[in-house]
Formats: sequence, C-alpha cells, structure tokens
Amino acid sequence: MAGQLTVADIGKAYRFYPSRWARLSEWLAPGRPRHELQWVLRHVSFSVAAGESVGIIGRNGAGKSTLLKLITGTTQPSEGEVRVDGRVAALLELGIGFHPEFSGRENAFMTGQLMGVPEPDIAAAMPQIEGFAEIGRYIDEPLRTYSSGMQVRLAFSVATAFRPDILIVDEALAVGDLYFQHKCYARIRQFRAEGMTLLFVSHDPGAIKSLCERAILLDAGGIRVDDRPDHVLNYYNALVAERENAALLAPAPPALGAGMRSGNRRAVLLEVTLLADERPARVVRVGERVRLSIRFRKEKEVTDLTVGFLIRDRLGNDVYGTNTWHLGQKALREIPVGAIACVDCDIPALNLGPGSYGVTVALHSDLTHLEDSYDWWDNALVFEVVRGSETFFTGIAQLPGIEAKVSVRP
Repeated sequence: MAGQLTVADIGKAYRFYPSRWARLSEWLAPGRPRHELQWVLRHVSFSVAAGESVGIIGRNGAGKSTLLKLITGTTQPSEGEVRVDGRVAALLELGIGFHPEFSGRENAFMTGQLMGVPEPDIAAAMPQIEGFAEIGRYIDEPLRTYSSGMQVRLAFSVATAFRPDILIVDEALAVGDLYFQHKCYARIRQFRAEGMTLLFVSHDPGAIKSLCERAILLDAGGIRVDDRPDHVLNYYNALVAERENAALLAPAPPALGAGMRSGNRRAVLLEVTLLADERPARVVRVGERVRLSIRFRKEKEVTDLTVGFLIRDRLGNDVYGTNTWHLGQKALREIPVGAIACVDCDIPALNLGPGSYGVTVALHSDLTHLEDSYDWWDNALVFEVVRGSETFFTGIAQLPGIEAKVSVRP
C-alpha cells in the first residue's frame, strides 16, 4: 500500500583513517585495510504503516539525520535495507537540492522534476506554490539573495504542492517565522487527514505531541524507545537529566506510580496527593479549590532544594507548571537530612477543562532540574476534571468572568 515504510536492520558506517598516508596505502594495496569503521547507526528496525505519523527524537549526534538520508536514498546503508512504497517528499538540510544561482521559480521546477512530477503539472501548480511561499518578487530572484526563512518557505511549498504519500521533515520548519510555521502545520494536518504518512524530526515536544501518534527515541545510533509520544518524551527527558547529572534511570516503584523516574536520589519524593475539601480526590470539578501536597525526604546534604510540579493533559502537552524557586519559597534549604517534609500548593480555582490530566513532580536545585536533579517523577498523579455549574465551554482552560455585550451601532 502506498505510504508504507519499512526499515530492516539497517546500519551506516564511515571509514576512519588515522592519517592521509593510511588512506593512500589502502588505495595502493587494497588487500590490506588501513581504516576503522565508525558506526553512526546499527541494527535499526521499525515500520511505519500507511497514514501513520511518527516522530523521531534524540540528542545531537544520535543518528537522526543519517537515518532520514538513508530513508530518502540520499546515502546508502552499510547493511540492511529500506523499503519505501509511494512518492516521498523530504525537507532535510536547509536548501538541499537548490542551486544558489537559479531563481526560486527555476529551483521549483528543478525540484518538482526530481520528485518525478511532469513539467506541465509543475507549471500548473506554480501559482499555488508562489501563493503559499509568500516571497513576492523574490520568486524570480537568485536563491543566493534569499534569507534562510525564505528558502524554507519555498522548499516546503514545493515539497507539498503535490501531496506526497510520505512526507519527511527534519527540523527545517524551526527556521521559519511563527506565522509560516502555523501554515505548514495546518497543511501537514490536512495531508494527514487525507491519509499521508509523516516522519517528523523535531526537538519541539509540543510539535511531536501535536502531529505524531507515535515516537521513536534514537540514542547512540540505535532505537532506545518506540512508543506513544508522551511516554517517549518522558523517557527522553529522564535520559537528558541522567546524562547531565550522571544519575541512575529507573522505573518508579509500583507503590508510587507507573511514571518514569530519574535523579541522583539525594532527595526523594514519597507521595503526591491532590486534595479537595481536605480529602484526597482523583475527580474534581471545573474551577474547584484544590491543594497539591508533595511529601519528600532529604537523604543527603544538598546546596539547595526546589520542589516543582507540572500539569499535563492526556496527550502530554504542558498545561501549567511552577516551583518553589519561582514562588520565592527558600525555607526548604533549612530542612535537616533525614527529615520528611511536605510542600502544599493551594490552587484557589482549578480552571481546567473537562478531561484527564497528569502531574509530574520534581526535586532539584535552583531554577531547573538540569542543574542537579534529585528526583524527577513523571505522571506521579493522574486526575480527572468533570463539569460543574459553570457556563459551557470547550478547550483545556476556563476563563472566568467573560461576558457578552450586544450593542447596535450606526
């Protein structure tokens, strides 16, 4: 079926020569290798069904761009194979395939022909390409006169002028302005609704959660996690904290919840409770007064201690977060080692829309958990918001006090 993609045990290695003379010696005596193989990717396998949208995330150097080049055929694998069914449109490195001395129009024709589109079809689509790119008279100017944002506008407009079976985007949209990013995401969502397959590489968690129904975490040239976007991003966040702090990554004990946990355990979270009317609650009403109670213990002496929480919706999108550092609470540094303490965060009105929400909590130093993470606990608490007596609304946030006034004006 058009739009299917299969990556079967692929690997990519590059030759490393200790010196230029070693390269020459190997060329003169091909029977005696003088190089070492450096593997960028190894034993990578996954499949993408037609119409599926998959996000690829990972740290710089994890092999994301190399993987996309293998899929698009820009480079060939050292082992394994890639099977692609259908027409592929790819936005990889900025301006790849464009000629700086050709005009935008000429580059559009050349790119379309490389995609296998007949020239008459490209000519018929040029008004649409120009309209979407919104670069005005620059469409007939040499590409070397374009800004990076203008190149992205043209490249995306051409790549999506003819709906592909598979669209591959590698962080290119991050260069464009916010207005154009919204246009691009709207077109991607439209194509997704029409059954297009999407492979999307980004460091933006919001974009991954919004556009993708599945995510793959690449790490050290292999697949670390392949799961729902929220789970993969939680794991990625824990992995970053682990690398920054040389902490141990471990699942939460069953008694404490099923969310991912990481940290060096110099301070540990014990319990997270949501209270309504002074009683533990897992279901609350829109706008209800609640208290988030976070119990923890300081295991070792630390220079500073901050307690924070983050509320996310069911898709993993951040809704609201804060911590004691931002709230000006400095008393935590006086807590003695071994003592159990509690931070109570009173929320006068939980103005969230109906739905399911998760609470991530963290113990760390100063402003951010990346400085020194003691205990980070994803989805420590899950609760449900249901409708109360409020005026009907849609969305994840209630805006109280809104009135509609009608007047007749000449």
